[in-house]
Amino acid sequence: MVSGYSNCGTAVVARKRDRIDRFIPAPLSSHGLRDASGRGTAFTCLLTLGVQFVSAKLYRKPDFPSWNFDASANPRVRAIAAFPNRILNIHPSLLPAFPGLDAQHQAFEYGVKIAGCTVHFVDEHLDNGAIILQRTIPVLETDDAHSLADRILVEEHIAYSEAIARVASGEYEIQGRRYVRRVTASRESQC
Repeated sequence: MVSGYSNCGTAVVARKRDRIDRFIPAPLSSHGLRDASGRGTAFTCLLTLGVQFVSAKLYRKPDFPSWNFDASANPRVRAIAAFPNRILNIHPSLLPAFPGLDAQHQAFEYGVKIAGCTVHFVDEHLDNGAIILQRTIPVLETDDAHSLADRILVEEHIAYSEAIARVASGEYEIQGRRYVRRVTASRESQC
């Protein structure tokens, strides 16, 4: 797994729990990624290393190109093509509600009673890929936007680690927009 943050807590926890073989912190600036991907070196390097998953945090830098999906001009599209259904993103809302920035604040202002986070595959649309899993929490009467965001963040760490394990297992398929876990003999015996 490659992440744009060397201190990606969830990936470190997943590595310690043997959910991923290797965690490669790649704290590239988005400008550096844009330059490297234009020459193909960043993606070639990732593919050569046998990287299975990429954390979408790599693409959340503020100066990264906007969601312009002209494949010839945008490294995001090249990344999605190079790693189809292998780029994971965590979003602090129950998608498809409240995509984009400040999702926790949007949810709080809307007056939702249940909030949470979503781990999904990245596709060519903003916060749109197949949902791997979601975790929920109640919105408390004592919450404000900041306390709600803090409580969602706790769930994000749990969800991302679990999603990494699910995807790394390979025991799933994408059916349309749905992430579907395959039933295996070992899981059948647990039921």
